[in-house]
Amino acid sequence: MAQQSVVQAWKPANISSPRFESHPAFDPKTGDLYFVRSTPQFQGWRILVSHCTDQGWSQPEKWSLAGDGVEADPFFTGDGNSMYFISTRSVNGVKRTNLDIFRIDRANGKWGEPQQLPEPVNSAGAEWFPRPSKDGWLYFGSDRPGGKGATDIYRAKRMADDTWSIENLGDAINTAGDEYEPLPSPDGTSMIIMAGGDLFESHLTDAGWSPRTKLAPEINQPNMKVGALFSPSGKSLLFARDTGGAESGEFFVWHIAEENWPPECPTKK
Repeated sequence: MAQQSVVQAWKPANISSPRFESHPAFDPKTGDLYFVRSTPQFQGWRILVSHCTDQGWSQPEKWSLAGDGVEADPFFTGDGNSMYFISTRSVNGVKRTNLDIFRIDRANGKWGEPQQLPEPVNSAGAEWFPRPSKDGWLYFGSDRPGGKGATDIYRAKRMADDTWSIENLGDAINTAGDEYEPLPSPDGTSMIIMAGGDLFESHLTDAGWSPRTKLAPEINQPNMKVGALFSPSGKSLLFARDTGGAESGEFFVWHIAEENWPPECPTKK
């Protein structure tokens, strides 16, 4: 993936604020923008939703199915029929503090109830950034015991007997430090990894995932980068960067190849 030097701020009215905006996700069925807004210190995560109107993006509202805990990392499957996210929401009336992966499915335009994924996908530790890939695996971060560092990247696949197979991605991806967020490309041939606040890239080879390499300095400016999202074509990457000061976390887009994305709002006719 050739790296270009132009990275542009993406600061639409009503979305950009003095708080920290991150983890964008566009609903393939409605065009709505889901994203996380938190304090300038990146705490108290909440999933918000904005609609594209004739006046631009609407004032964001709390997700209608929000739970009673912190929630983050929304991601839609390509067909728009499912969304993954992480949450500390109560389950069966029991208050929780641990971040687990949830999935919610949609049929006939209506969402069902969010379902907490079972062990061994979720664990006694915290899970982060669930992202399904074209190869059938669900990639995510976890600080469960037995990893190579404080937090590692794993992948899980549901088997025919309804059990789950789970793998640590190994030394090419994980280190003694923190690897939080894996983002497979739409075609499944590469992956962006957020590790220690910077963005890295790995490629899928016959031998597995290649050793990760750090993206260009134009992307990895100082301070944390988080919540990357590929465009459907894989030609652009939208992510949040902690800009510090009054603006806190803001969105930036890296155009890997020429493309008009993120979607314009209002849509040009």
